[in-house]
Amino acid sequence: MRVLIVKTSSMGDVIHTLPAVTDAKRARPDIVFDWVVEESFAEVPAWHPAVDSVIPVAIRRWRKNLVQSWRSPEWRQFKAALRKQHYDLVIDAQGLIKSAWITRLVKAPSAGLDKASAREPVAAWAYQHRYAVPKGMHAVERTRSLFAQALGYSLPTGADGQPLKGDYGIDPHRFYGSSQESPNVVFLHATTRDDKHYPELYWKALAETLTKAGYRVRLPWGAEHERERAKRIARGINGVEVLPRLNLQGVAGVLAQASAVVAVDTGLGHLSAALNVPTVSLYGPTSPALVGAYGENQIHLCASEFCTTADVDAIKPAIFAPLTPEQVYRVLAEKILHEAPSLAG
Repeated sequence: MRVLIVKTSSMGDVIHTLPAVTDAKRARPDIVFDWVVEESFAEVPAWHPAVDSVIPVAIRRWRKNLVQSWRSPEWRQFKAALRKQHYDLVIDAQGLIKSAWITRLVKAPSAGLDKASAREPVAAWAYQHRYAVPKGMHAVERTRSLFAQALGYSLPTGADGQPLKGDYGIDPHRFYGSSQESPNVVFLHATTRDDKHYPELYWKALAETLTKAGYRVRLPWGAEHERERAKRIARGINGVEVLPRLNLQGVAGVLAQASAVVAVDTGLGHLSAALNVPTVSLYGPTSPALVGAYGENQIHLCASEFCTTADVDAIKPAIFAPLTPEQVYRVLAEKILHEAPSLAG
């Protein structure tokens, strides 16, 4: 059985779909998946052993000039790629108009969320088979439920009859280098919204504490302004490394060999979870309830759950003022690094 998945973006959404692929492959060993995904995230689905072919799409780029894009050879090549294989089913795992539109281009039976469950209800009219999935579930569990209904299997349960947690199906060892990394903590400091950034003053204080405790601190980045932030965090602290620019494969290699990760609400935080790396994720204006980092060894710290004695005017963004570096280090030391937090304030 060959199934096409349509889940184009964002990075976190793509990663959240992987456990559903693992469930399906275990329930239906004969199944083979292909996957339509934004070109910038095309590496991710290919890491799952049940995914045979990845079909990149460039909606983010094409929509800048739709008329020119539709007339381009690239668009024709994309449509040809969708129709190259015979598919027994196409599953729109996104529930958006753009993903439903792609689903309609495939000459195969289609499945997706019903209008009460989809993020954009009108998308449901594109599918032959529509399934109800509660919106109050975590995104990983929503997608697992959709796949189970569409492909006709029950979600796995343990000996006690309770549902088992989803498995991303990625082997972290595929990213290991030839040399063993010394104890290190990776800071995933970059995100798309200014109000989701953990304050630089706090990152710097946390880096100082960790290096005094004997850990290297590693700072990846993707854009030039992120590199400049990393350099400011690292300035004057021995043991803090600003990494070279890396692709997703390279970042995965760094994360896979980390002792721990501290992350803001960002797609790379979901990659850390998928690699089963112990991670403390920091949330300010957003909530982890529906789309937070999912998996074992994932700790969520929400600024709203802490009281502040800090000078809010001195902390930018102010929403993170209550979540001090001392508090982050205390959780990191006790629950992940298993050390007494003697250096934390």
